[in-house]
Amino acid sequence: MASQELPSQKPTPAWKSPWVIAWVFMVFAVLAMNLFMVFLAIKTNPGLVNEDFYEQGQRYARTLVSKKARDPGWHFHMDVPEALQAGQPVTIRFFLTDRAGQPVQPDGKVRFFAYRPSDAREDFNRPMLEEGIGRYRVELVFPRFGIWDTLVSVQHGEDEYNLGRRIQVARPQ
Repeated sequence: MASQELPSQKPTPAWKSPWVIAWVFMVFAVLAMNLFMVFLAIKTNPGLVNEDFYEQGQRYARTLVSKKARDPGWHFHMDVPEALQAGQPVTIRFFLTDRAGQPVQPDGKVRFFAYRPSDAREDFNRPMLEEGIGRYRVELVFPRFGIWDTLVSVQHGEDEYNLGRRIQVARPQ
């Protein structure tokens, strides 16, 4: 019996295989996306890191124990309206009471701070006006919608007492 010869085929180069092309495309797509994300991280850095973070940490550690020893036992409450909208005026109230629930008069200033986590250039602060003993208010307008970190700071002697709260400001209608 005579052997039959098969027609000879040249092997297909790997670069012409659709599987190899798909894998190479996926690798390049992932690398391109990673480079794009690195570019965005560098370009849009909000710069929210404090320049003297180590010194602030040292001061905080030194004063923490002495501050707890001088704690007057005050209770703080911030009254923020539920429906906040960007560009609309709003009144925020702050109440300060002692352990027995009686209003307290601090000997320093009471100030309201608003921080925009995504952009430090949007941060602002305002003094709070005294409505009565232990009752303060501030009238303001949040310039942009989104998340805001708020803080009320009460000065009493050399000490500062704070109440923080994260709020959501809606888009204007």
